[in-house]
Amino acid sequence: MDPYDPFYGHSNLPPRLDHYGLFPEALQENYAHPEDYRDSPFWGTRLVMAPKPISYLQSRYLRRFRQRRRNATAAPAAALIVIYRLSFENFNTKITLKDENEALKKNLQTLKDENEALKKNLTGDTCPKCEEGWELHGGKCYYFSTRDSSWYQSRDDCRRGGGDLVKIDSREEQSFLELRLRQKMNFVDDHFWIGLTDSKEEGKWLWVDDSPLNTSLAFWSGTQPDNHPYVPEGEDCVMMGMKRGADDLKCWVDVFCKISLKSICEKSAETGRV
Repeated sequence: MDPYDPFYGHSNLPPRLDHYGLFPEALQENYAHPEDYRDSPFWGTRLVMAPKPISYLQSRYLRRFRQRRRNATAAPAAALIVIYRLSFENFNTKITLKDENEALKKNLQTLKDENEALKKNLTGDTCPKCEEGWELHGGKCYYFSTRDSSWYQSRDDCRRGGGDLVKIDSREEQSFLELRLRQKMNFVDDHFWIGLTDSKEEGKWLWVDDSPLNTSLAFWSGTQPDNHPYVPEGEDCVMMGMKRGADDLKCWVDVFCKISLKSICEKSAETGRV
């Protein structure tokens, strides 16, 4: 039997009774209209009681049928919700993994940069460097120009190279320069400008950065400075250098600023590759 039949499980009941409790064939044979059955001698008999259990079974069948339809509809919907949630979680997981991957790449690049910096420190790439043609000494770069020009022109040339005429801050620096000039001087009269002048005020010696001369670090030769009277415009600039060598490093001489001499430029050394 069909389990969806309203009479399933009730084998003791007629399988095809209509709502009047009779077989359709009997109604067709005995009555032209089923409503006439109420006037028949069968009215009130046991057969009339058949509609009550039939209605109960039909209601039970309909409830089961509707519940099965609801279950059949709810199952795919629940499955879709689960699939949607899993897809959404998978999408969020992908985004999270992508962000973590980008962060790892950045951290890796940072580590590479730090490693390169450490390598440079170990290989000495951070040591002071000078441009080609300049000499390194004590963290400073020196350029010994062999071009003859005035004190003012020589200073302009030094500035174009990123420095200025040399300022001597220590006895050690004076010793270094005095020795190098002896090696570079071709004649006794080869001299080099340094960045010391009293052009702003006579007798007040200033370096090119306007700092005053420290008298304990003055290396005047003999009776210098003398501001010789035969020079009308005065001797306001300083040159240095003695081919034969200077006693106690004293080789500074004040002279007229417009004579042509060689010069010493100075600037701070750079760090890293040049």
